[in-house]
Amino acid sequence: MSDLDTPTKPLSHLSSEALALRRALGAAGTGRDLRTLAGWITDAQDLSRSALDILLDHTPARSHTTAEELLSLERLAQIAKAAQDAGAELTAALARAVENQRRCAAASSGRVVVIGPSPQQLIASAVDLLGRIPALCHAIHRDRLVPPTHHAHRPR
Repeated sequence: MSDLDTPTKPLSHLSSEALALRRALGAAGTGRDLRTLAGWITDAQDLSRSALDILLDHTPARSHTTAEELLSLERLAQIAKAAQDAGAELTAALARAVENQRRCAAASSGRVVVIGPSPQQLIASAVDLLGRIPALCHAIHRDRLVPPTHHAHRPR
């Protein structure tokens, strides 16, 4: 990935989308419905797909890849993973929410005991994962502007 090939617009869009989803998850409070959760899952999956598309578009066709190019590709892979992991957490929240509703409907008493993390805890985990994406996008931009030096010590 040369300096000219840095995916500035796609990364900015990806970062904005991650922040928007993160804000939506954080602002939703406890009144989450199943449709909303399902929508958030597809949004997280779309983020992952976008990161993978950027990675594929910017993977060099040649066999030799520079250290800087590999670092950018690694960060793109981390972005895709963070989005996929967020989607997995949201899917677990959806499954737990449905399970909780089923238990409440089937309970003969008013009390239902739920074991494991709550949907809110799983959503909070997704929020944390989505928070990594803008930082990784920024790191890719920063690395393209100021490539790391190959020398540990500079001459005096």
